Amino acid sequence: MDPNPTLDQLQIFLAVADSGSFSAASRQLNRSQSVVSYMIGNLETQLDVSLFERTGARPPKLTEAGRAMLADARRIVADLQVMQARAKSMKQGLEAEVSVAISVMVPTEAMVAVLRQFRDVFPSVSLRLDVGELGSIMDLVSTGRSIVGIGGALLQQDDTLTAERIGHNFMLPVAAPEHPLALLQRPLTLADVREEVQLVVTDASDVTAGRDFNVLSYKTWRLSDIATKHHLIRGGLGWGGLPASVIRDDIASGRLVRLDLDAYENGNYSIYAIRKVANPPGPAVTWLIEAFRQQMSACPRELPSAITEITEPFVRTTAAA
Repeated sequence: MDPNPTLDQLQIFLAVADSGSFSAASRQLNRSQSVVSYMIGNLETQLDVSLFERTGARPPKLTEAGRAMLADARRIVADLQVMQARAKSMKQGLEAEVSVAISVMVPTEAMVAVLRQFRDVFPSVSLRLDVGELGSIMDLVSTGRSIVGIGGALLQQDDTLTAERIGHNFMLPVAAPEHPLALLQRPLTLADVREEVQLVVTDASDVTAGRDFNVLSYKTWRLSDIATKHHLIRGGLGWGGLPASVIRDDIASGRLVRLDLDAYENGNYSIYAIRKVANPPGPAVTWLIEAFRQQMSACPRELPSAITEITEPFVRTTAAA
């Protein structure tokens, strides 16, 4: 019987394909380059196909067969990780510590309500909390610094991660009442906002490097976090989008005005629970994900409803598991 490719060989194959070179894969896997090359050669012999074109000093390039095998390798590795994860979860007890990354798009009231109940239900479990912007949630989970992330969808393909939709929020374009755009008191066009300063949060991670979301103005101020953006918009220094839950009190009190700007894509922003496939949730993390799902279900389902109900509380009592 012909020998089957091993999980180690497939993981090395994926590492070379994703990193673009044997040397980069060796650094990523902490293996010598000669071992990486040897394992790929053995895999090619077993499959009886060439996976990479090797031309002098140029980086290896996937052959047509290599591209076809790549999809199979990803599926096989993912299936094996699911199997390992299931076995791990069957013998796993209560976690000693839970590390969670939470997006700024998750309403503060919902986060506080969940963590208050978490403290009461799991008094012996330590908690490490990171609050992040954009791609930093995915980055924290993929690097293992956080066991679970509560935030936006996966921004790039990563077969080692799984994302489960648990709720949503809304992004709304706003400005201070004395801002020139607010003073127009009419539906705004792109021409209206092009020359006004737009405040934009720049992601600290590499996940969204070079990508902008809903940036409509020619003039932008780049900020490191959404809290600073919130304060500067309230101070009249520019306009921009903020989560509906963050600006609820500002809209109610008149400190901020929602801008009627069709060009701004301010619809439903889905919230996901993101975790590694190979790192199944223990009892505490499983409870945490379900608690956030119940809290996020209190958000209005439609954007017009979200606007009219924006002054209503955003906290739901979560049943202890």
